[in-house]
Amino acid sequence: MDRNDLTVIDAAEVRRRLDYPSCIEAMRGAMRALSAGTTRQLLRTMISLGEARTFAQMPGALGPREMFGAKLVSVFGDPAAPGRRRHRGVIVLFEPEEGKPVAIVDAEEITHIRTAAATAMATDALARGDASTLLIVGTGGQARTHLEAMPQVRPFRRVLIWGRDPAKAAALAADYSCIEAQAVEDLPGAAAEADVICTLTAASQPVLRGEWVRPGTHVNLVGSSGPGPVECDHEMVVRARYIADSRASALDAAAEFLDARAAGLVDDSHIVGEIGEVLLGTVAGRTSADDITLYKSLGHAVQDLAAAAYVYRSLNT
Repeated sequence: MDRNDLTVIDAAEVRRRLDYPSCIEAMRGAMRALSAGTTRQLLRTMISLGEARTFAQMPGALGPREMFGAKLVSVFGDPAAPGRRRHRGVIVLFEPEEGKPVAIVDAEEITHIRTAAATAMATDALARGDASTLLIVGTGGQARTHLEAMPQVRPFRRVLIWGRDPAKAAALAADYSCIEAQAVEDLPGAAAEADVICTLTAASQPVLRGEWVRPGTHVNLVGSSGPGPVECDHEMVVRARYIADSRASALDAAAEFLDARAAGLVDDSHIVGEIGEVLLGTVAGRTSADDITLYKSLGHAVQDLAAAAYVYRSLNT
């Protein structure tokens, strides 16, 4: 093999080619296939390299005769933004006929876009049809991608942004004046008004409390992807109709659920299903207008591979 056998796709090319409607549809397909058992993946494995320094590997296959590969990523503290982490690495794609590696794709940009697209996909399946107020909790890179993705699935009339630093929330809202975003400082009040809430933080302790959330709300927990850091309290988990992206992954790494289970407040049956099962129609997502639905996003190899394969194929069609 020589370099001409490999396509290298950088972050700028990912941004040019991976639009949100297409990525949302790719996430629907990937999560349906994961729950149906036609894709394969292993649980994320992580090697600690010290404080705020992790190397992770996520292998998977989109199907027996589909693209396969792995995401290799470092999760390190960002010196430019204390308290935040960056996910940097590559996705290696192999073609299914001869098993040849065909592409190396920037993983950070894929992760940014596909995470928000997966949240939008889950929101479309679980939120009320008349949801009109969106609350974004966090002001980092995922807040920006979610502000791009979420309006693709609901015509939100109000978009609220909360962050620990009010100046950052105000600056982000100004950047998204096109959707009339507004910064808020009263998080409990904003949560009580919201129809859809996305938590997108690096919080180690709960930023969202179940007592603030009214019946009928849909909540996306996105920021924590492993045991330890939590974004919501036990009450939020207990009150919610809990939908995982993957049951196996949630039982291994969904910190908020694991903490509530360790406290004896829920058991494994509290996970009513996977988002792919909701999409397939085998599990009900929302059973009434008053359900509080919760989607726990942990991120998966099949999501990365589906997004990377879409970008690769767009270069070759």
